[in-house]
Amino acid sequence: MSRNCTVFLILSALSGLIHAAPDPFSVEDGIAAPCPLPGAPFIPPAAPLTLPEVIDLALCHNPKTRSAWANAKIEANLLGQAQAAYLPSLDGQLESSRKKTRYNHDPASTDRQKTASLSLSWLLLDFGGRSANMDYQRQLLSAALAEQETARQTVFLETLNAFYQVHAHIAAVEAAKASEAAAERSFRTASGRYQAGVATPVEQLQAETAFSQAVLSRIKSEGELANARGALAYALGLDAHVLIPLINPGVLPALAEAQDFTNQIEELIARAIANRPDIAASEARYRAAEAATRAARSQGLPTLSFSAFANRQEGHATDSRSGSLGLTLRVPLFSGFADSYRIRAAEARLEQSGVAREQLLRDVSLDVWRSAQELRVTTQSLATTLNLFASAEAAEAMALGRYQSGVGTILDVLNAQSALADARMQRISAAYNWRMHRAALARALGTLGKPLLDELLDTP
Repeated sequence: MSRNCTVFLILSALSGLIHAAPDPFSVEDGIAAPCPLPGAPFIPPAAPLTLPEVIDLALCHNPKTRSAWANAKIEANLLGQAQAAYLPSLDGQLESSRKKTRYNHDPASTDRQKTASLSLSWLLLDFGGRSANMDYQRQLLSAALAEQETARQTVFLETLNAFYQVHAHIAAVEAAKASEAAAERSFRTASGRYQAGVATPVEQLQAETAFSQAVLSRIKSEGELANARGALAYALGLDAHVLIPLINPGVLPALAEAQDFTNQIEELIARAIANRPDIAASEARYRAAEAATRAARSQGLPTLSFSAFANRQEGHATDSRSGSLGLTLRVPLFSGFADSYRIRAAEARLEQSGVAREQLLRDVSLDVWRSAQELRVTTQSLATTLNLFASAEAAEAMALGRYQSGVGTILDVLNAQSALADARMQRISAAYNWRMHRAALARALGTLGKPLLDELLDTP
């Protein structure tokens, strides 16, 4: 094997080892995967899942969390590229040529040449350009990590919503079945009274109409439950037809009096500003815009570079070696005002980023205010619907008893049953709304996580 071939193999092996280095600057160390095996094939659960298990499944399989994780890795590796600018670059080149020459009828002459060269370049001084670029990429990585947490909380809230939607519709189906059974009893009672000659045909038809409406309501509720199950599967990152068995979350936690957050709103907004990942991302993007402005200004400043070159050429009649060492000072003089416009554009983007940050802070204050007030109102509504259901249930039983005794009318029974059906649905809706508004306030404060699950699942 020739010496040049040996050198070629050595350089190729060295290049392969360098390019195969997974993360020499450890820029991906702070990036957490959404789960131990993100994107792993879904295995249907053997037993019904609890709410925390459903949340974990969603964080692992939902494309939003995996996309945010991939984006964070992209920004981390761009930071690695920025750090690489501080190191020298080394290039090797091998060249082999064969030249055959014939003059008239003279015998042909062949000249073989082999050339090997090695060049090194190293930027020594750039008056802050590399530093600004690295700070820019570092801030973008911080923003990507904060946006990864934002994506996690978004998926958390969407899955929580889908989970409780399913259970709300399960309760709605059970309520519809109870209303259907009550309407059927009224219809049978009215039919029996009509056959006994103590009721009119109108009473029987009214009861039959109410029964048919109750059947339609039950069918509609069952269809909405099927849609809710599909929405839950979608939130988990699965196909809509995948059926996820669920454990019932249980009764609602014991509720305290509805809190009036008016006097605490400034404290809540301060908590949100300190905790919300989207605000952290906005701050990081503003600092990245500052770094980009510094980088734009540095492009018009001088740079100082070191270079080295070694070359060897072998031929039929030559065997030469050459090399050089040098410093290069580059001083930009005029670029057609491109640098000026580049700086002005960077300053405008910095201003735009500042306005976006200010707007987000205003949005957060409104989000916290609305969430706090909605939770207060929903807590009051939930307590009221519990009393409403109890009174409607008693009224329905009394109206049916009076009708069966012959002292009431069928309209009294149907009205009482309609009121009871409405009370059942209002109680279900209020329970669902209380849980979701409690989660919405936690999301507004940037504290959506396991402590909230513990609170929602805490039963009296």
